[in-house]
Amino acid sequence: MTKGIKTGLIATTAIALAATPALAAMTATATTDLNLRAGPGPQYEVVGVIDGEDSVDMAGCTEAGEWCEVTYDGTTGWAYSAYLTAPIEGPEAEPTVVYENTADVAIIEYEDDNAADAAAGGTLGAAAGALLIGGPAAAAAGAVLGMAGGAAADTPEATVTYVRSNPVEPVFLEGEVARGAGIPQEIEVYEVPDSDYSYLNVNRQTVIIDPETRRIVEVIR
Repeated sequence: MTKGIKTGLIATTAIALAATPALAAMTATATTDLNLRAGPGPQYEVVGVIDGEDSVDMAGCTEAGEWCEVTYDGTTGWAYSAYLTAPIEGPEAEPTVVYENTADVAIIEYEDDNAADAAAGGTLGAAAGALLIGGPAAAAAGAVLGMAGGAAADTPEATVTYVRSNPVEPVFLEGEVARGAGIPQEIEVYEVPDSDYSYLNVNRQTVIIDPETRRIVEVIR
């Protein structure tokens, strides 16, 4: 695996930079519990979990801006930028979704020479749908709204026990598995008997879902 870093300030972004304030610092905050992966993609092994509302040191992001290299609690890995926010310069220093403001974030060129990192997580294959909610920024907003609306409530132990005891085949979706993310309508979910919840295996991670909103309320780790 090799990687290089180049500055994201190129001619094509000059107009955007003039209109969008720069990130105040290379520190970001996770909007929900977030996987820390060995590489920039859902096919890579999960090497840790960033607790929701915790801060990470951010080195930079891929050119597309979807994945950022971060260090959390001494471990360096990759996190999905739709679930990272950072303050922008200004009187209020309001946080913004990192994916929406990568114009002057360092670009990290990641090249997986031997796919060793991905092998640990397995090959996902063809995705059955788009990002878990229509787009990275929308997914982040959904996560925040879902948590505020009670989606982060504790799941009954009986539901978790049933889900663990009745595994299902995985469905592969582009994006990252996180609490608050939505499941596309065309994806079938599985009922939990005598429960208000459904469940699914997304990208080899089992999740519990609110069937009415189709949002993930818990990732079984």
